[in-house]
Amino acid sequence: MTAPAPPAVLYPLQPDHPELVAPFAELVARTGARRLWLCQSFRAEPHQVLAHLAGMGHTVPVGTAVTLMPLRHPYEAALQARSLALLTGQPVVAGYGIGTPEFASGLTPEPYRSPRTAVGEYVTSVRALLAGESVAHDGPYHRLHATLPPVGPHAPVEVGAGVLRPGMARTAGATADVAITWMTPPDYLRDTLAPQLSTGAAEAGRATRPRIATAVHVAVSRPGRDPRRLAEAAAGTHLRAPHYADMLRRAGVDIDAPDPATELLRADVVVTGTPREIADALAAYRAAGVDEILLNPTAVLLTEGVHAAVRDLEEIIAATR
Repeated sequence: MTAPAPPAVLYPLQPDHPELVAPFAELVARTGARRLWLCQSFRAEPHQVLAHLAGMGHTVPVGTAVTLMPLRHPYEAALQARSLALLTGQPVVAGYGIGTPEFASGLTPEPYRSPRTAVGEYVTSVRALLAGESVAHDGPYHRLHATLPPVGPHAPVEVGAGVLRPGMARTAGATADVAITWMTPPDYLRDTLAPQLSTGAAEAGRATRPRIATAVHVAVSRPGRDPRRLAEAAAGTHLRAPHYADMLRRAGVDIDAPDPATELLRADVVVTGTPREIADALAAYRAAGVDEILLNPTAVLLTEGVHAAVRDLEEIIAATR
């Protein structure tokens, strides 16, 4: 049997300086983890953080999960993604999403009345530019008549779309290279998102669906750690976001229960245990169709700091082997 690909590493916070992320980049290089992912940051901008890390010598595969579309035109998005591939010499996954409707409406002339259309058009334009094509697009959400100037050889860039619910999965299936999901339980991935990705791909005449990259909250069980408290620290803010709450309810997670943390643990939305037990739970994600697992140490990073989070990730990566 072919060994599963190693998991990737996610730095899930908004860093004030690239040096806060450096231990995670070092971890990727030291362990052979698949990639270093950053989220959208309104402190130090993620593309610049990753370029700075490469300048420090941390040249590892990277990804963004996800940067927000209202912040940049598709031409700028393609240029930033290609620049990372040039500067790092490593593969890049450039992931995009809308964010909350309130955030988008504060930056765009018109609200995204159809988020699916907005994402589909955006991802299509970025992919075409990265492929060296001349793009002529006049749509409801952006206008683009341009080509990226050619450059020399560079590492590959995949274009990703943030996916939580079936409709967006179908759109990503038709347009994206990677579907990037957060807090999506294995059964929901297997039974809902993966089939919709395949349907979208088939409708667009694509031979295969996009890869699935899923961020999974993880924390190793240690003396003094309360799993429920870790689950609350990891996912508490997301439960208050309507799109995450709706997805979790669709997935059969009772976030309205008196103890939602226990529900998150039951559904393996937050995975705790020994490194071996966590590795076994992650195998269920792979069996559900996930191609790249992003280890998300939010709870430990918030409650105990960088070194404790890196220690957890290193032990989990070792156990997955």
